[in-house]
Amino acid sequence: MPRILASRMTTLCVVLLIAPTLTFANFTGKVVGVIDGDSIRVMHEGTATEIRLQGIDCPEKGQPYGKQAKQFTSALVFGQEVTVIEKGRDRYGRILADVMRPDGRTLNHEILKAGFAWWLRKYSRDVSLGDFEDEARLAKRGLWADSDPVPPWEWRKRTVGMR
Repeated sequence: MPRILASRMTTLCVVLLIAPTLTFANFTGKVVGVIDGDSIRVMHEGTATEIRLQGIDCPEKGQPYGKQAKQFTSALVFGQEVTVIEKGRDRYGRILADVMRPDGRTLNHEILKAGFAWWLRKYSRDVSLGDFEDEARLAKRGLWADSDPVPPWEWRKRTVGMR
């Protein structure tokens, strides 16, 4: 019995030692690049770090409204100090995050409200994102002005099949 207790205590100590490294990083930095509507580069510890906006998916480059989505994101944050609230990592190692603008508004939300993104229901349980998408859709803002907008995940499947 003492051996089992010692083993469990050792396991608990190891968990307590590594747990802080499993937390996500929140940091503030200057936006030095806008890759597309839902991906930006923010300076962090001397490096331009790629940030993928959590819970949304903007049209791709070359897709209708892709250029407008990128321009909208650029107008809101390029050259500004933002706060990155990390939510995890994607399969490419990019930081998935909510990005807070200097005025306190969340970039992810603003893009949805303007109608330049879809809510990624599959990857986000934040139902407020769905409310923002619905609001833009009903008002026919941004890509919702199109009679039949194609979600980027479908557009990617179509274009990969064409290559």
